[in-house]
Amino acid sequence: MFGLFKTKSPLEKLQAQHAQLLKEAFELSKTNRKASDLKTAEADEVAKKIEALQLKQ
Repeated sequence: MFGLFKTKSPLEKLQAQHAQLLKEAFELSKTNRKASDLKTAEADEVAKKIEALQLKQ
């Protein structure tokens, strides 16, 4: 109840974006391999940003 209006940290936002990209890549892998590879590459870039943020902390 008290966390209802809590905003997400930049790290949490990136983690959610990474999970969403991986999910989209999985769905695309069933129909369009090239698009799936592009989504996976985007997810890798986000993962690098996550690692950089974690190293700063």
